[in-house]
Amino acid sequence: MFCKNCGQEIDDKAVVCPHCGVAQREMSYDTIKDDGGVGWGILGCCIPVVGLILWLVWKDSKPNTAKAAGIGALVSVGLAALWYIFVFALGIGGAMMF
Repeated sequence: MFCKNCGQEIDDKAVVCPHCGVAQREMSYDTIKDDGGVGWGILGCCIPVVGLILWLVWKDSKPNTAKAAGIGALVSVGLAALWYIFVFALGIGGAMMF
């Protein structure tokens, strides 16, 4: 295969010409795997900031995967909020006993 910009011979599987740096073929969204895997949701739940960042980066190009990471982050934040409410209620209830 030859570069469409500079004409140098390049590898058939090259996405970018190593000589001039011009993209040889456009990346289509059909070739991107977007299955919304559970792993991304678990990652978003364990590290909510990462889930938020992944959602922001992938919301247009990989909407299913972005949704999984975003939901994982929301679940983590919701569980943390419930935990703090529980601890606060337990603290007030425990203080009233004495």
